[in-house]
Amino acid sequence: MKRKQRPRAPRPRRDRRALARQVRQVALDYLTIIVGGMLVGAAADLFLIPNRLVPAGVAGISTMLHYLVGTPVGLVTFLINVPLFLAGIKWAGGLRWGLRTIVGVAAMSATIDLLAPHVPQITSDPLLYTLYGGLLDGLGVGLVFRAGGTTGGVDIIARLVHHFWGVKLGHTLLATAVLVLGLAALIFGVQPALYALLVAYVSSRVVDLVQEGLSQSRAAFIISQQPEAIKTAILSHLGRGVTILQGAGGYTAQPRPVLLCAVAQSEVSRLKRLIHELDPEAFVILFNASEVLGQGFKGLASH
Repeated sequence: MKRKQRPRAPRPRRDRRALARQVRQVALDYLTIIVGGMLVGAAADLFLIPNRLVPAGVAGISTMLHYLVGTPVGLVTFLINVPLFLAGIKWAGGLRWGLRTIVGVAAMSATIDLLAPHVPQITSDPLLYTLYGGLLDGLGVGLVFRAGGTTGGVDIIARLVHHFWGVKLGHTLLATAVLVLGLAALIFGVQPALYALLVAYVSSRVVDLVQEGLSQSRAAFIISQQPEAIKTAILSHLGRGVTILQGAGGYTAQPRPVLLCAVAQSEVSRLKRLIHELDPEAFVILFNASEVLGQGFKGLASH
């Protein structure tokens, strides 16, 4: 007798919408990396290289070589990054990180060399080229970081040093910056190196801003004798969620609930007024929330 074949379990269908969203997100990430790399290259051509401002990294070494022997900044930056990129894939970040990094480095390097012959020096005013150079550079680097890439150079070096010798990333970045800017001071003078430090500071602030966004939200810890009334008021009058945490008094050791809620900046006054009306003796800690993601605020997908 022939054995009856067992019916095969139906294969789970692939969620095409989820796959399409993932593909769109990856494409958007790479587009963001390319745009960010181009902005970094534009900042170098428009403000930094013409004024002999040396970035604290591989691009800084390329800029010094450009003025000493005439080599193209973008090409040399890319060539120095190639062995670092290969080493980083193997020991520091993996293929996904490596692909995004090489795209960022390529976009930055190509922009520097292709754009340089076609743009004039915008300004020789130290205040202007320091400020706007840092703003444009930080915007580009922030976009690259936000999409999961890097602009190569000292970031890869720091990862490798951490991998092999356990040195903290910040220590390597600081040591590299001191070395490169020290060489720049010897070649171009102390003043351009000091301006380069200001550019690095402005750029780092803009990178943080792009990464975290403007702080348009506030969060509050509320300790009150009327927790239920305050919770109900926040839910009904502000339409915001409330999380109840279990705390205890440090002096009395008595258990007491702690309310946690996040509100928009424009709702802070209403929140304080509600709390005061229900419990004038309440203890409230308000603080900035750099980003709030979830229901009632930005969605995770838009991050």
